[in-house]
Amino acid sequence: MSMSLGGSSRAGRVLGPSLDKIIKNVAWRKHSQLVAACKSVLDKLETLSDSSDPNSSSPVFGLSLSDAEFVLQPLLLALDSGSAKVMEPALECSFKLYSLGLIRGVTDGKGMIEAVCKSACTGDDAVDLAVLKALLSAVRSSCVYIRGECLVHIVKTCYNVYLGSVSGTNQICAKAVLAQIMLIVFARMEEDSMEVSIRTVSVNELLEFTDRNLNEGNSIQIVQSFIYEVMEASEGNASPVVEVPRAASKGDGKTEVDNGEVENGTESSGESVIREDGFLIFKNLCKLSMKFSSQEQSDDLILLRGKILSLELLKVVMNNGGPIWRTNERFLGAIKQFLCLSLLKNSALSVMTIFQLLCSIFMSLLSKYRSGLKEEIGIFFPMLILRVLENVLQPSFLQKMTVLNILEKMSHDSHIIIDIFVNYDCDVNAPNIFERNICRTVNGLLKTALGPPSGSTTTLSPFQDLTFRLESVKCLVSIIKSMGAWMDQQLIIGDFSTPKSSESEISTENHAIINGEEGTIPDYELHPETNSGLSDAAAFEQRRAYKIEFQKGISLFNRKPSKGIEFLISSKKIGGSPEEVASFLKNTAGLNETVIGDYLGEREDFSLKVMHAYVDSFNFEAMDFGEAIRFFLRGFRLPGEAQKIDRIMEKFAERYCKCNLNSFKSADTAYVLAYSVIMLNTDAHNNMVKDKMTKADFIRNNRGIDDGKDLPEEYLGALYDNIVKNEIKMNADSSVPQNKQANSFNKLLGLDGIFNLVNWKQTEEKPLGANGLLIKDIQEQFKAKSGKSESVYYAVTDVAILRFMVEACWGPMLAAFSVTLDQSDDKVATSQCLQGIRHAVHVTAVMGMQTQRDAFVTTVAKFTFLHCVADMKQKNVDAVKAIISIAIEDGNYLQEAWEHILTCLSRFEHLQLLGEGAPTDASFFTTSNIEADEKTHKSAGYPSLKRKGTLQNPAVVAVVRGGSYDSTTLAVNTSNLVTSEQMNNFILNLNLLDQIGSFELNHIFALSQRLNSEAIVAFVKALCKVSMSELQSPTDPRVFSLTKIVEIAHYNMNRIRLVWSRIWNVLSDFFVSVGLSENLSVAIFVMDSLRQLAMKFLEREELANYNFQNEFLRPFVIVMQKSNSTEIRELIVRCISQMVLSRVNNVKSGWKSVFMVFTAAAADERKNIVLLAFETMEKIVREYFPYITETETTIFTDCVRCLITFTNSRFNSDVSLNAIAFLRFCAVKLAEGGLVCNESSEEGDLCSAPVDNDASDGQLFTDREDHASYWIPLLTGLSKLTSDPRSAIRKSSLEVLFNILKDHGHLFSRTFWAGVFSLVVFPIFNFVSDNEGADSNNDEVLQASRPPHPDVSAWDSETSAVAAQCLVDLFISFFNVVRSQLLAVVSILTGFISSPAQASASTGVTKLVRLADDLGSRLSEDEWKTIFIVLKEVTVSTLPRFSKVITIMDGMEVPEVSQASPDLETLSDSGLNNNDIGDDTLQTASYVVSRMKSHIAMQLLIIQVATDIYKIRTQSFSAYIIKILIEIFSTIASHAHQLNSEKMLLMKLQKACSILEISEPPVVHFENESYQNYLNFLQHLIMDNSSVAEELNLEQQLVGICEKILQIYLNCTGVHNPSQKQSSQPVLHWILPLGSAQKEEMAARTSIAVSALQVLGSLGTDSFSKYISQFFPLLVDLVRCEHSSGDIQRVLCYIFQSCIGPIIMKL
Repeated sequence: MSMSLGGSSRAGRVLGPSLDKIIKNVAWRKHSQLVAACKSVLDKLETLSDSSDPNSSSPVFGLSLSDAEFVLQPLLLALDSGSAKVMEPALECSFKLYSLGLIRGVTDGKGMIEAVCKSACTGDDAVDLAVLKALLSAVRSSCVYIRGECLVHIVKTCYNVYLGSVSGTNQICAKAVLAQIMLIVFARMEEDSMEVSIRTVSVNELLEFTDRNLNEGNSIQIVQSFIYEVMEASEGNASPVVEVPRAASKGDGKTEVDNGEVENGTESSGESVIREDGFLIFKNLCKLSMKFSSQEQSDDLILLRGKILSLELLKVVMNNGGPIWRTNERFLGAIKQFLCLSLLKNSALSVMTIFQLLCSIFMSLLSKYRSGLKEEIGIFFPMLILRVLENVLQPSFLQKMTVLNILEKMSHDSHIIIDIFVNYDCDVNAPNIFERNICRTVNGLLKTALGPPSGSTTTLSPFQDLTFRLESVKCLVSIIKSMGAWMDQQLIIGDFSTPKSSESEISTENHAIINGEEGTIPDYELHPETNSGLSDAAAFEQRRAYKIEFQKGISLFNRKPSKGIEFLISSKKIGGSPEEVASFLKNTAGLNETVIGDYLGEREDFSLKVMHAYVDSFNFEAMDFGEAIRFFLRGFRLPGEAQKIDRIMEKFAERYCKCNLNSFKSADTAYVLAYSVIMLNTDAHNNMVKDKMTKADFIRNNRGIDDGKDLPEEYLGALYDNIVKNEIKMNADSSVPQNKQANSFNKLLGLDGIFNLVNWKQTEEKPLGANGLLIKDIQEQFKAKSGKSESVYYAVTDVAILRFMVEACWGPMLAAFSVTLDQSDDKVATSQCLQGIRHAVHVTAVMGMQTQRDAFVTTVAKFTFLHCVADMKQKNVDAVKAIISIAIEDGNYLQEAWEHILTCLSRFEHLQLLGEGAPTDASFFTTSNIEADEKTHKSAGYPSLKRKGTLQNPAVVAVVRGGSYDSTTLAVNTSNLVTSEQMNNFILNLNLLDQIGSFELNHIFALSQRLNSEAIVAFVKALCKVSMSELQSPTDPRVFSLTKIVEIAHYNMNRIRLVWSRIWNVLSDFFVSVGLSENLSVAIFVMDSLRQLAMKFLEREELANYNFQNEFLRPFVIVMQKSNSTEIRELIVRCISQMVLSRVNNVKSGWKSVFMVFTAAAADERKNIVLLAFETMEKIVREYFPYITETETTIFTDCVRCLITFTNSRFNSDVSLNAIAFLRFCAVKLAEGGLVCNESSEEGDLCSAPVDNDASDGQLFTDREDHASYWIPLLTGLSKLTSDPRSAIRKSSLEVLFNILKDHGHLFSRTFWAGVFSLVVFPIFNFVSDNEGADSNNDEVLQASRPPHPDVSAWDSETSAVAAQCLVDLFISFFNVVRSQLLAVVSILTGFISSPAQASASTGVTKLVRLADDLGSRLSEDEWKTIFIVLKEVTVSTLPRFSKVITIMDGMEVPEVSQASPDLETLSDSGLNNNDIGDDTLQTASYVVSRMKSHIAMQLLIIQVATDIYKIRTQSFSAYIIKILIEIFSTIASHAHQLNSEKMLLMKLQKACSILEISEPPVVHFENESYQNYLNFLQHLIMDNSSVAEELNLEQQLVGICEKILQIYLNCTGVHNPSQKQSSQPVLHWILPLGSAQKEEMAARTSIAVSALQVLGSLGTDSFSKYISQFFPLLVDLVRCEHSSGDIQRVLCYIFQSCIGPIIMKL
């Protein structure tokens, strides 16, 4: 029968069994009506079926309205029966009806819901559970919508079950049902829909703070299953969802909340019904949480449990709130108006559970709703967090743990910390929560970590104290970790735009939580409008700087008000008018009220104006006098000085009367009454006053003050009562005294009122009482500030803001971590500290905060205790691990901090070696001071210290004794040996270090290849610095870092060129510095390490025209050039030789450094180094020459320079000669390769890349073709070798040079030849021009003893001849190309002629004549002119210089023979005496004689050259050239005659020659030869070229020369000059016999005289007749003078017979 109970309808199938069970369980007699109703309904159900109208208004699905009411009637009767057996099936049936969606529609509480609620609290646990089940299913059903009053009734019923049930399971279930109802209601409210996904509440999370004691065995599991059953039963029913009205009706009127309290209902505000009801529930929950016990029922624990339950439900609501709470102004306002008020009122309670709940709710507000609660969070943060942390002496364990937990949770959301700084510390009108509160929080954490001050006691147990410290450190770590996480997130997404999610895209599905730990959505993401306020860090920092300066002014004002006002005005923080200053005093938080009063009472003009403006800013209209004065004095404290009070009260009275014209007859009345009120307030509320003023006294004291009349007694009495009952005080006056420092700080923050509230410790039973006004005032502050523009909430994404945050908090954090590390040995605490330091390093390093980063790194580095191993503990080993982690994780940002890390790694490796017993690096770097000791240690070795701890080794002793962190070396003092205990501790600590293997150590260096470009350079710099410190240790040099340098260079060799170049710049300087070290072993090791690197580097191929190989090998060059160590230089040569010969295929730009090294080796003072380098150089040139020239031209230049340097080697001439041969070999290779300048490049294509550095050279070679740069250095190098002092080298270089030019000159262009002559050929003969100029500065006598020019002495006659021969041959061979150089070539040859060396002069004559002869007809007229002009210039230019030489003898007297000492050495050794002067004269005369002989020889050679050249082409010279030749002959002849006429000079020289026993200069011979050649030239010219002779009238010149010669001869014979004037009287001529000297001279001149006479005699008849009148007197004188031979007479005879006779005969 039971199977068919209820009929075919869905409702019937549920109702039938339940009604049948009711009939069975009910007492028929007592509930007959119920039985009858049940039977009737069962009968009715048999006839009913489901209706086909789904939109029916029936409350039961499938039934009509009348049928629905009929079938539900038995359930209502059963629920009202009071019998548990009856109510249970009825409640079960109700649950099924709701869960299956069979009951539907909108209900306001009448009917089924009301009946279920009434059936609760019967005392039967099963019934209560059934009620909860039914109510939850009703609320969960999407087919039924329960309106506000009914919903409140359901909540109330669940409250009653929770509070009234005895069963712990039922209480837990009631709480869970309430929480689930909150989730359902507010989830629907969020979506404004009945169809939402709802999360099932977690019972275990609900019991986080309370009711854990209610768990009866497995109650939690039972309740959780209960909730799941109800929630799952309602899933998936096919009934249609109820349609909810969209607008709230106005008929809700009033809603009963609890205990008869009536709350004004929610009139429609345009919200939907669902949201209206949610708002109503939220408001009533807040009201319930604010209910306090009355004084009559002070021990109302039920009320307290209800308060706690309300707060728990509010926590659930806030934790699961969605965007509606932030976007909807009404709901956000509800949080501010109701929830924040609840937090304020409950914050003063000392119940731990309430405090925990408040903190949890506050955390939800902070994490999810902070954008809309800016002002409120600024109040609650210090109220809930700060005050607990700073209470060190009397802390509450649970309170403090709760706060630490909240801070840790807060730090998990990295945006919270950032937002706090941006919106509070950067807002002028907000408190400095981060800088002041967070930093004070950090200080509080530090205080907690450090414990109470010494001498103080604490209520905490040791375990609690340790827990506090650990949690404090964890919190600090969480904060810095959060900052780092935010930074990392912003840096990752910094290059991408974060998409903004619309509100519709945010779903609340599966996001409902209890504790807010999962599924939370960042506040700013749910508020896209806040993103519009984004600003960069610079703008926020500017605002923060403004705020800091503004607060500085406030602080200054509180100390010195006038100074503070001046500062604020000068910094433009406030205006300068009295009105603006008064507004500042009135409205600015943080000002000291007492100081304000003192400032307002000052009598200075400006202060007085400010006080007047301050009082005038008040509006006292329609205010009672007592109310007005109370309102006036709430902003400042009256000063203690009577005059100041008088001024303030006087102005107040004036203002009050002005606002209330009919209040008093005059302002005097108000003034006196104000004074009386102040006195009354002090008298009534000062405990020191024993005899209080009565009302009668007050009235009597104020008689006659109203212009002689009395004020009404009723008025004065009411004023008296008001003052006595309610003290006049400032807003900030506290009922609890605070210390001065804290009070001033709180005032500056504007937090004094908050602490007044939270410091008043009321118990849970008392109402808020006296603090109601304070709470009201805080609420008013919320409302006032919420309207300000500064209340806009900002979100920032610029990581630069983090820099300012770190600057504010890094100091306290570093102190907390450092102190904890130092004082605590707890593994967890020290681990947390090290983790915190790691995060701090990460943040400061990435942000580029060098000081802060280095501080943290230095701290952990010092704490490794690697510098003091004997004191090491496990925490120090952990610090080493932290150092390694920092290096691996943040290596890209460590920069200079790498030095600390690498120093630690170096010390760690040192300890590892000592522990393993390996010999120290110092054993390889012996020094003279401890050589014997080290040799002993080398032979014995270091036994493993881990096996034997008694070894007193200096290195070990130094490490065991330890030192400071900053000490780079440990002094070895073997006299102070360590004890065995110290050694054992040291060995034990070394065992601790075994936790860190070599892999971790080497991993850092291996990972260097992952560092970015900036980081790797910083890493290398630091490593080089550490290595330098290791190697420079005088007692214990080490190579650990040096080997790592080689490793990291190898690891990073594949980096891009730009980065690797920067790395190598650092390494290069390091290798050079260490390579020049005084410690030879260190330098050798470094050079060998550099060789290893170079070998690896040369494995890489280099493209042409790059220069990095050269840069890489440059350290070898610098050390080779600067090192004073023979061993180092030899090692470098060997290294370079090995590298080049083994990697010759890959060497490109490196050739330059290779040749520079060999060049330095070639100039070395050690023969073995020179020979070793040349051996390699020989192989390079012979076998690998093509590799040299395949890259760039300058490398070949370096090769040539290197070979030339070898030619200068003084150790082995074979090396020099071979080097010259290699130069010729290079030239042949160049020619074969075709690397030449083509003939086609004529003008403007001059070759480039000169080898010399002279600017003049650089201007000569500018050819666009690069081939010339090969030839020029080679040729110029050989050219310079021609001046080598060694004859073999000079000759060889000359031959090779000119052979190269002759063999390959055909490849050179005309312009290139010009360059070759200018830079290569002509510099060879610079000694010629130098020789000419060497005699130009001989004005002083002392210069007479100067030796010949070095260049001249270096060249012997043979070399000169070879050079001149080569020059002439080259010039003749390529005359057509180089004819433009004729002038220079001729100048060089004439320079030879003018040389004092006879051989060189002869060479010059020979080569110049040959040049003219070989060229012959190839020379043009102009070129011939050039040759002769040069000869003429040489002739003329030598005369002035020679004249200066002979003038030296002017004024000097040559001593007689008897006066002169033949022993010149005796003269020089005898000291200063009279003979010194004679000695100097003889030296000077000797010099003049020598110069005169050279000069005469040169002049004669010039005559010879001119004559020889003329003979080559006698007929082809023009008149101009003939004229030049005549001038040459004439000049020399005239000069010879002039020289011979210097009789005094010649006599001096004759004396000197006689004394010095040297031959006299051949002056007479010079004159004779010059005239003889002159005569011969003119005679031949007249005979050979008559036309030119006639044109130039040479015959007359010839006759004149003959006359000159005859006259000179006659002068020699002593005959007077016929030109002398003859007297009219006869003169008797005495013919005196000639002396021997005259006879000799006459004999010498006879030949020239004979030649002159022969020339005259050879003249034609006409010519002889023409000129006879000129020379006839001379002939007559010749007849009558004495002759040395008969030649003159014979010629004269011929002339007279053959020439003169015919003329006479014709007469």
